[in-house]
Order: sequence, then C-alpha cells, then structure tokens
Amino acid sequence: MKGFLRSDGVQALLGWLLGTYLRVVLRTVRWRHENVACVEPVLADDTRGAIALFWHGRIPLCLATAPQWWRKRTRALISPSADGEFIARALAMSGFPAIRVSSAKPGDTKKMRQAVAAIREATSWVRGGGALVVTPDGPRGPNEVIAEGSLQIARRSGQPVYLMGVAASPAWQSASTWDRVMFAAPFGRGAVVWDGPLYVPADADGPAIAVLIADWSARLSAATRRAEGMVAR
Repeated sequence: MKGFLRSDGVQALLGWLLGTYLRVVLRTVRWRHENVACVEPVLADDTRGAIALFWHGRIPLCLATAPQWWRKRTRALISPSADGEFIARALAMSGFPAIRVSSAKPGDTKKMRQAVAAIREATSWVRGGGALVVTPDGPRGPNEVIAEGSLQIARRSGQPVYLMGVAASPAWQSASTWDRVMFAAPFGRGAVVWDGPLYVPADADGPAIAVLIADWSARLSAATRRAEGMVAR
C-alpha cells in the first residue's frame, strides 16, 4: 500500500486535488487580515528576504497568505517524505516551488548531508532577497512547537521572521492527526493574524535559540488562537 501511495501517478493526483482545493479556499472564503502592514516593508523591497511561519495543521488554509507572498520570489520548505511530495506539487501549482529538507537521526550521515545542503540552499535563498514559507512543527511534530531549523536559517541569513496565525469557519478539524489539520468549507470566513518582524541574533547560541523557540511558539499559537477568535471558532 505504501508503494502504491508513493507512486508518481498517485502523488500527481493527490497534489492536483490538494492544489485545486487550496485555490477554491483562497477564492471563496472571505479572508480578513490583521496587522498585515507589519510585512509590507519586506514585500515592497526586492533586496530583503523573509521567513514566514505557520503551523503544519493549517496547510489546507495556507493560500490565504498567497496574495502577500506572490509579491516576492517565494519558495516553501517541505519534507521529502511521501506526504511532502504531494504538498510540494500542490503548492507548485500556485507558484510556490519547494526546497526539500528533512531532519536526520543521529548517525544517518546521508540524510545529515542532505539536510545541511537544503539548509544552505534555503539560507542563500533568503539572504538573496527571497521569501521562505515554513511549517516549523512539521513534518512529524510535536504540534505547535517550532523546530530549530527555521531559526538557524534566520540566524545565518540575518533576515526577518513573520508569524502567521490562520483559521477559518466553518471548518472541519481532525482529532486524530498529530497536527489537528483544519479544512475550511468554501464560502465561509477566514482570518490571518500577522506578527513580526522577529530576528535571531547572529551570535545566538543553543540556550538563546531555545528561549526564542519557546517564545515564538507561544506567539504563533497566540496568533492562531486570535485568528480562530476572529472567525468565532
């Protein structure tokens, strides 16, 4: 079954279905943005890069932020897993090509080299003025806890980070998946709450990064809860 699901034909179909759904949600939901002005300076300057974070469980709502990120050269940081493959195809349909990166277990030198190469590519992209959209708790969680990788990209590139809390109503939310994924119904209401810019100091060490992870995870969750409140979820 895993081999069937990972076949190119199935991945192409899943990618097309998700990509089509993302466009329907963008075009039919009435989206409201709060504090979107905070990201305007970086959107208006082609020489400035940016890193944008939203929780993995809100991938089906993510094109709510597309009108902003279409104004820049924007890519998405996505796992090379089977799930990541069809998500990458779906986002590519809307003009967001992927940089594929995964975490590596200790001792897995091949994956470690691949992860390092992907982080370097992402850092170079952002430093060169591109935007990078990341679900920082993916691909395996824990839910609503930022992993270190996106902060390392921000530290090395020196570019700002923006947090995006996204919600919609009416919507179906899973109680069985680790990320409690949310699917919006067409023609409902949606909200995006923006927070930033945030920076990682160039000299930030491990303990400093850990403090930022805790703080930014709380801020992104707060923005997400605020978005939920705006649509009365």
